[in-house]
Amino acid sequence: MLNGIILAFASYAAYAFSDACVKFLDGSLSPYQIAFFGALFGLTALPFMKRENEGWRDIFITRNKPMWLLRTIMATSGVIGSVVAFTYLSMAEAFALIFLLPAFVTILSVIFLKEPVGWRRWSAVAIGFAGVLIVLRPGFRELSLGHLGALIAGFSGAVGIIIFRVMGNSEKRITLYSSGLFGPIIICGLLTALTGYANPTPEQWIYLAGYGLLAALASILLMVAARRAPASAIASPQYSQMIWAVLFGYFVFHDTIDLPMLTGIILIIISGLFTFIREEQKGVAKPLSVATSEPGPVLTPEEASPDKSA
Repeated sequence: MLNGIILAFASYAAYAFSDACVKFLDGSLSPYQIAFFGALFGLTALPFMKRENEGWRDIFITRNKPMWLLRTIMATSGVIGSVVAFTYLSMAEAFALIFLLPAFVTILSVIFLKEPVGWRRWSAVAIGFAGVLIVLRPGFRELSLGHLGALIAGFSGAVGIIIFRVMGNSEKRITLYSSGLFGPIIICGLLTALTGYANPTPEQWIYLAGYGLLAALASILLMVAARRAPASAIASPQYSQMIWAVLFGYFVFHDTIDLPMLTGIILIIISGLFTFIREEQKGVAKPLSVATSEPGPVLTPEEASPDKSA
């Protein structure tokens, strides 16, 4: 179990480094082009996500086409939103707003899945939105496109989780994982062609490759971690991304975090952690990675249980 938790921390560190690559690009390329190449490099994880009983054709075969298409669209909007967020905001502020995702999931679960939600989870939602208001401070600070991008990324990720709960038990893992990649590849590829393609410099290629390959590595590490520890043990460490965000922001990007922003970030993290705990107690299924700009591994309940032989 300890090995699984360590791998989970390593996975979330890789996700944070992946997002830092977007920050290094600093808007020098369009968000569509960054998302396109990120997803393209992310295809390197597909051989590791494929089970022995799955064929390569299963990438394109789905039993629920409307949900599959909606997932591709949400994955695309989520990736574009996160790229915009990490371009215009500090990493800590971007993560804080994206981490509102569990609150969105709770609201969408009530509306679309008719899931009963008690006062404790509603309180967590209220705390999360209070944290967002403290971070944003509308009327007291200038809001940017990055704030909108982060909220779109969080909301898109939440819709993706609802879709997972609807179709996760009937779809093959490689089908679900690839749907989160082909949307950005196809849609962002078309948007890049329409808005103008820029030839990346060698330095930009390094960051583009780092963005996609590190995310692919993170997904693989998280999948392996899920075989060695229960999902509940490897879900909460994703908030360690905030530590990486603060370190990157302070030592690399020279960002600052004032007291109100720190207070809001803490409230959002408390909201998310409490939601995870309540959903774990209720046995609610979810993908393991929910607060990143790339799709995480989608596992069955059997895969998410500890590997007794490890």
